Amino acid sequence: MKLFRMLGRSIRDAIKSVIRNFSLSLASISCITITLIIVAIAIIASYNVQNFTKEIERDMTIVVFLENGIEQEDIDDVEKELKSIKNVDKYTFQSKQEVKKQMQEESEVFNTVLENWDDDESPLKDTFQVKVKNVEQLSATAKKIEKVDHVSVVRYGSGMVDKMVTAFNSVEKITFGIVIALVVVTVFLIINTIKLTISARRREISIMRLVGASNFTIKTPFIIEGMILGIFGSIVPILITMYGYLAFYKHFEGHLYSQLIELIKPEPFIYQTSIIILLIGIIVGMIGSASAVRKYLKV
Repeated sequence: MKLFRMLGRSIRDAIKSVIRNFSLSLASISCITITLIIVAIAIIASYNVQNFTKEIERDMTIVVFLENGIEQEDIDDVEKELKSIKNVDKYTFQSKQEVKKQMQEESEVFNTVLENWDDDESPLKDTFQVKVKNVEQLSATAKKIEKVDHVSVVRYGSGMVDKMVTAFNSVEKITFGIVIALVVVTVFLIINTIKLTISARRREISIMRLVGASNFTIKTPFIIEGMILGIFGSIVPILITMYGYLAFYKHFEGHLYSQLIELIKPEPFIYQTSIIILLIGIIVGMIGSASAVRKYLKV
């Protein structure tokens, strides 16, 4: 009970301190707000870049062309071999008749050329469209498939795909690094701003020490005050994240520049991002206050 009473008193003192030192508190809140807005934008951009790269990677397909005149029994054997390859996620089979029909539907030129060809004359082949689990092993998986009996040719955009995978990995690492760097800068700025705020109240801390207050009793109100500053500083970034991203998504109709670049759907993304921003604000506020007070508690 004593602990709860002390905690309640600390919360009350922290709220009073924020109000009493309003100008200093406002400076801390403003710093937290500005830096968290930048962090929020970086997080949104980072997640969308990662989402875009993953969507592209999911669309990467290995096209397996089978030998001409292949029998159903041989097709079944090829399918069994595909199942046995660990990196193969899923596949679909298309007979040359289905390929022909699809090509005719897509282009009038193809329709004119192919409509007079029967199955024996057609240069088209039965195919498997293969999706992989790990796109980084796409090239190695394609080489394994090439060795399967009754496989004629394997195509997956060799060279270009490898370069794209490398580029996507680099982009993901860079965006993640930017977010981490911004969070570190945010922590540094907020901690130093709160240090200045508490430094202006060192006399108050000295008096508390002189009357025999323990370090825990002195620190707790300041840590809670830092938490309160973090919460208030997170409000504007959270509103910008929620309403700003929603407006941005609706304005571009869920796609950026083309149908290829699909944005992350607002829900639950904006809520998850808001929670991250709130937690960063609270944690950094508490760390900043604890770090600043510790300086004046040293004997």
